[in-house]
Amino acid sequence: MNILLVGSGGREHALAWKLAQSPRLDTLFAAPGNPGIAQHATIAELDVDDHRAVIDFVRRHQIGLVVVGPEVPLVRGLADNIRAIGVPVFGPGREAAKLEGSKGFTKDLCARVGIPTARYFKVTTRDGALACLDDFGETCVIKADGLAAGKGVVVAMSRAEAEAAIRDLYAQGPVEAVIEERLEGPEASLFVLSDGTSTASFGSAQDHKRVGEGDTGPNTGGMGAYSPALVLTPELEEQALGEIVRPTIDALAAAGTPYVGVLYAGLMLTADGPKLIEYNVRFGDPECQVLMTRFAGDLVEVLLAVAEGRLADLPAPAFADDAALTVVMAAEGYPGVPRTGGAIGGIDAAEATGATVFQAGTRQDGDTLVASGGRVLAVTATGADVAAARDAAYRAVDAIDFPTGFFRRDIGAKARADG
Repeated sequence: MNILLVGSGGREHALAWKLAQSPRLDTLFAAPGNPGIAQHATIAELDVDDHRAVIDFVRRHQIGLVVVGPEVPLVRGLADNIRAIGVPVFGPGREAAKLEGSKGFTKDLCARVGIPTARYFKVTTRDGALACLDDFGETCVIKADGLAAGKGVVVAMSRAEAEAAIRDLYAQGPVEAVIEERLEGPEASLFVLSDGTSTASFGSAQDHKRVGEGDTGPNTGGMGAYSPALVLTPELEEQALGEIVRPTIDALAAAGTPYVGVLYAGLMLTADGPKLIEYNVRFGDPECQVLMTRFAGDLVEVLLAVAEGRLADLPAPAFADDAALTVVMAAEGYPGVPRTGGAIGGIDAAEATGATVFQAGTRQDGDTLVASGGRVLAVTATGADVAAARDAAYRAVDAIDFPTGFFRRDIGAKARADG
């Protein structure tokens, strides 16, 4: 089978790495790809924003499955347009992708179906947002409504901080936003496959969003992650599936917009049980790296079954007992303006330790690999537990020569079953 993988980040490198292990694969194409993905796939010179060009490529190369990695093409309806020519796609259509594309859409769905989540208000003006603050006491969470690459959230710990965030948000004019209460408890990420009707759990992880050690500084797209999430016990996972994920899938199916792909539920494990923080409509990055490292099955078989509505025919996805941990190496300046062009060396030495180095923001400059984005590498390792995986990942990190990069030294340091 020929497969087209859409995307160019560390998530897509992890997907390409795992897809390439399948005996069912003939040729894996990737667009736009990156140098790491090119180790496993044929890079297609293709503008993925040009849906007609993508469809022409799919037809010309007899693609049997399209796997859409990032959220932007999904929100823009790429999956719908490919399905229209009868080709299976792993990834939700435009309407279902609103779960990530619009915070307000998701909050309204939760309210309508009775899904536990934070109390909220939708706002469209600065004055309206400021007026909501009296309802939340000293702390609240402010979220821009649209896509923000994991960085459009401010957790305000004081009234002054909330007011400043609102002023910044509305500095360029009216926008839609959600103001919600700040939930308390450990966070966990739950991944669930859905073919529109059936669902299957696909592992858990915990992400490190803040740029600085000790969870300080601004939010990023993720500075590291580990799997499994120890705080998400089997009982809590089943509760989250029954009260949050499955009602969401059922509501979308009832609306005639079935969800096909992987649904990433960001959860807060409160004293009252799991509550939904947000949905993403794709594998997380860097969570995908740890999930793919632990996944013990044939990824082509599973993703194709999801795309063709046959998920119920497969056994439950199996994962290794070992834990996996990934450390993101980012370019100086991230999550602001990153310093690009910095040379990267030592990847072979890092992988000689037993780790896998997934590339995200990289490009080739002659014979030299250089940084081309904010998050550059995701150094991933496994171990008998999170502590062992952490030690292995940092041994590999220390083998990499990336003078213009930085990383957190505390990924997974506080991992424990009580959060």
